[in-house]
Amino acid sequence: MVVSGSVVERCDTDEVLSIIATRLRSRSPGLAVGSVNLDHLHHFRTLGEAPTGRIEWLLLADGMPIAWRGQLLTAKPWPRVTGADLLPEVLALAESTGRRVGFFGGSVETHRLLAQRLRARYPALVVSGMWAPDPAHIESSSEALVADIRVAGTDILVVSLGKPRQEQWIDRHGFATGAKVFLPSGGAIDFLAGMTRRAPRWMQRVGLEWFYRLTREPRRLARRYLVQGPLALLRASRAQLICYPGVYYAGTPSVEVSETLPVAVESASA
Repeated sequence: MVVSGSVVERCDTDEVLSIIATRLRSRSPGLAVGSVNLDHLHHFRTLGEAPTGRIEWLLLADGMPIAWRGQLLTAKPWPRVTGADLLPEVLALAESTGRRVGFFGGSVETHRLLAQRLRARYPALVVSGMWAPDPAHIESSSEALVADIRVAGTDILVVSLGKPRQEQWIDRHGFATGAKVFLPSGGAIDFLAGMTRRAPRWMQRVGLEWFYRLTREPRRLARRYLVQGPLALLRASRAQLICYPGVYYAGTPSVEVSETLPVAVESASA
């Protein structure tokens, strides 16, 4: 479906992992797996077309309002795939296949805690590097950072600069890093590092995760959820359903899809 100019695909976590695994094996350009929620709609409300760089984007329903709208349009359950849920699964995939993962953005302290958690949870994971540039100088230092990421042989790059900066950075610089998969993760590494707690599962299921986060960080999140959120919700309510007969998502060779994702193809073309 199209939500405020963003094409959101109906994929569950297993399908996304299959797409990522296929892209890692292919010679195709990099794939960025992004999340669409009300915060995304606020920042990208004027984005009338796909990102303009040489990176392909696969956008998923992260927020419950987006998933609910998809279900209303299709009369089928619409999976909610959050960055916080997807990142651990992608790291497990990288560990099992020997792919190198890099982390770009976030603080030095976050990276220190993250490294401890990764060693305990994914002992065989190969980390190509952790880069914590000064937010004020990211653009001016991007050329050198890109070179470091490329030399490190990064296959999967987790970018944590916050919306919309992380998506814009990937679109401008991702291709030059040589990475095959990009995860604009927002606060997902904070969850993984143990710096921030997620809402209880029951609150996630009923769409109240935003309320939990608001109660824990009211000064930082009040404007996002109480001012920007209602306007973004209105844009989400105007989402339209579109169909791609016989195509899973833009840029995926049909032969690869038919060989690796038969269930997904059937659901996409139904």
